[in-house]
Amino acid sequence: MTDNPLKRIGTFGQSLWLDYIRRDLITSGRLRAMIETDGLRGMTSNPAIFQKAIGESHEYDQDIKAMAKAGKSVPEIYESLSQQDVQGAADAFRPVYEATDGADGYVSLEVNPHLARDTSGTLAEARRLWAALDRPNVLIKVPATREGLPAIRQLVSEGISVNVTLLFGLTRHREVAEAYLAGLEARAAEARPLGRVASVASFFLSRLDVRVDPLLESFYHQGGKPADLARRLHGQLAIASARLAYQGWKELFGSSRFQALARSGARPQRLLWASTGTKNPAYSDVKYVEALIGPDTVNTIPPETLDAYRDHGQPAARLEQDLPAARAVFEGLAELGILISDVTQQLEDAGVEQFNLPFDHLMQALAEKS
Repeated sequence: MTDNPLKRIGTFGQSLWLDYIRRDLITSGRLRAMIETDGLRGMTSNPAIFQKAIGESHEYDQDIKAMAKAGKSVPEIYESLSQQDVQGAADAFRPVYEATDGADGYVSLEVNPHLARDTSGTLAEARRLWAALDRPNVLIKVPATREGLPAIRQLVSEGISVNVTLLFGLTRHREVAEAYLAGLEARAAEARPLGRVASVASFFLSRLDVRVDPLLESFYHQGGKPADLARRLHGQLAIASARLAYQGWKELFGSSRFQALARSGARPQRLLWASTGTKNPAYSDVKYVEALIGPDTVNTIPPETLDAYRDHGQPAARLEQDLPAARAVFEGLAELGILISDVTQQLEDAGVEQFNLPFDHLMQALAEKS
């Protein structure tokens, strides 16, 4: 299927991951088929995905009842089910991992989202999940909160591969990358191997436009220059942020600091485009895929967007297009008095809560199913 647009994304150096997990996708063989026909190179999960897969289906009911009868608690049941799915998916992607010498083929599992502001709790849970999963091609998801940064550094220094999630701003991305580099440096100082430590920094995109577009629309009634500027900026922040983040990534991981680590086998922490499903029906359903194809990046795509891109995607290397326009987006927002630092902090706070809620709903559903 060389005409499959999804598979052609890989020819531009970008890895395509699926933002979805569910048992029947793995056990039916459909996942292995998608790896072959769509060129999938990894998979991500989060509490909202597991809430839909486990809480809103009957696929897991027999196992839930069996574990409940055996005296397992609700958290223990959740961990067993989620870990089994991640292990099964990791096994499906293991040939990709081996064929790419550990560059791809990863599956992610998130720490309890209630630990987003708890450094020591995040560390303890991440270590426990890493040991329990017992697969080289898994990533432990840690939120890019202020409290998550020291956890990222420490986990990397211990050789635990990390998917940094809930990342919204350019400044925080720099801090996340610095934490990764510091973890590698600490590991190198102890003469421990660097080659099998992997990491991605998951930059959430569509939520940026969802947050800022209404602020821009509030200028429309004013008329004149503010209204014209707001209309030009509408729907532009997410793509602009990704393009500028990539320029920062190239600078940091092209530096002599990282090159010294690379000579010892270290891998760069790739940027991963997350939240790539289009929320606004007025926008293209492949908006957050089409514009951001570029080398050494990952795009994790929900099933609906995957289907849409397979149908009418037009892959091309567009990630570094229109960089002056991307910078102008930030300048224009500042001119209108919209502070990006406030926007990204609001999104981080909301993102933590948006993962807490489905996690809590899943715990409730498991208690009821038990």
